Amino acid sequence: MSLRESPFPNCFLEGLHAVGWGLIFPCFWFLDRLLAVCVSTSLERMWRIEQECYLHPLKVVFGSVLFFILFIISTPFALLGFVLWAPLQAVRRPFSYHHQVQSVHAEDRNARWEETRKVSFGFLTGNLCLLPDGVARFNNLGYTQKRASFIGKSIVQGVTRPHIRIFVDSPSSCGTITPSSSLIPQPTPSSYGSVDFSVTDQKDGTEADEANGPNQQQLPKPNCNQNSNQHKHPPRPLRDGDVLIEVSSLFPSSVDIVCFQEVFDKRAALKLARALGPLYGHILYDVGVYACQPAGTCSSFKFFNSGLLLASRYPVMEAQYHCFPNGRGEDALAAKGLLAVKVEIGLQKGQKKMVGYINCTHLHAPEGDGEIRFEQLNMLTKWISEFQAVTRREDEMVMFDVLCGDFNFDNCSPDDRLEQSHSVFEEYTDPCRAGPGKEKPWVIGTLLEQPTLYDENMRNPDNLQRTLESEELRKDYLSPPVPLSGVPLVYPEPDQPWVGRRIDYLLYRESSVSSHCRTEVEEFTYVTQLAGLTDHIPVGFRLSVSLDSEEM
Repeated sequence: MSLRESPFPNCFLEGLHAVGWGLIFPCFWFLDRLLAVCVSTSLERMWRIEQECYLHPLKVVFGSVLFFILFIISTPFALLGFVLWAPLQAVRRPFSYHHQVQSVHAEDRNARWEETRKVSFGFLTGNLCLLPDGVARFNNLGYTQKRASFIGKSIVQGVTRPHIRIFVDSPSSCGTITPSSSLIPQPTPSSYGSVDFSVTDQKDGTEADEANGPNQQQLPKPNCNQNSNQHKHPPRPLRDGDVLIEVSSLFPSSVDIVCFQEVFDKRAALKLARALGPLYGHILYDVGVYACQPAGTCSSFKFFNSGLLLASRYPVMEAQYHCFPNGRGEDALAAKGLLAVKVEIGLQKGQKKMVGYINCTHLHAPEGDGEIRFEQLNMLTKWISEFQAVTRREDEMVMFDVLCGDFNFDNCSPDDRLEQSHSVFEEYTDPCRAGPGKEKPWVIGTLLEQPTLYDENMRNPDNLQRTLESEELRKDYLSPPVPLSGVPLVYPEPDQPWVGRRIDYLLYRESSVSSHCRTEVEEFTYVTQLAGLTDHIPVGFRLSVSLDSEEM
């Protein structure tokens, strides 16, 4: 079944919604700029020190006064727009759908699947922190609109690179040579976030400057014309049995489905969707509900959507969203929940067509609220089972069932023991997990320390790659485990590596796929290409699905 792009059932309601939001937006934008002019990132503070700029206090004073006055003037129009906008949320489908013909084609790794009896699929997940610019700055990240465009272009550049891996079988072999070495030309590592690049002459005439005035320095654009000698530090892959583990400065090649969290800003979501559209023709964004929820009540007002975004190379057949009803505090202002999607892979065996399920979520954030996250895990496993029971057909072969997202708890913190023991890890396989509270030796945390995002060891993909590969450096730049209140933390245990908090998960389930299929993880990748663009490390894996001879 083809999805309509608009979240509204007809053009009239869509137009009313556009008018309402058009009246609200100026007030929202002025408030966002008011926050942005008052809050600087550590990168901007470094810029001012290097350029010996001492006028910033005046800029803050006059900018604050200006945007506050404009905010007050626009408030009556925003109230009028709210009267139009809020009731329409009751009839709004909880996601928008962006579809375009794919003009950039990734490598087809399933061309000979009938001969090999194997089909493989690549998945990626990451938290992008694409909040409104003024709010994102509290996480030491700014320039939300520019980051969104830059992230989308970086993903397309990384995913469409040639998938070359050369194994050197000799005593002096140092491992695997991958495309991020000097064998083939590659996109340059992002210099965004570094303090050693020239920004004074960079101009972007295609979009209005998001910063606080026309003289604000511009951020660099992605550049795919640099020589590969920029990549002086090739990855050092490891193996966990038959699984290849690597930290890569580029996104894995041929990723089929990407899932992102914290894409809260609607303009940034649209920019990201447009940037990804040439490669991922089917994108669900602006996922979630707004205003009073449940509709018609005043029990919980949602200022932000769920922040979930899913981009797929495969057509979306069915999609369903559920909002967690038990949010608390500032987390309750966002419609966090579960997005469950069924996709058609485009391959067929006999009368049966191949499909897959991908589930993306973002759980409650504040530390110490393990009971809330535990209950949300209960809800999402129930919702996934119900969605698959309703959408599964007899003439289909389910090839994969993946659950991913920002779970906001890890597998090493004593404070997260309740969530670590949840039954979701009995239903789904976590390739990084050795058991409750114990990670595999090669695992790396995915949550970065925000104050150090622009330090020398973090400021570009290659430097961040080296940092993640060094246990000593990880201690300074990854978030440490959370101790129990009043109990001293002993970490790590003797003879165990220092891992850090891994809160971004990629899980897969075999019990729900077709009975003649066997699922294995081929590759697991930590991606550093978004250094300086987010405070999380995206992770990806490639699943290999083998079909029994009976099925073939």
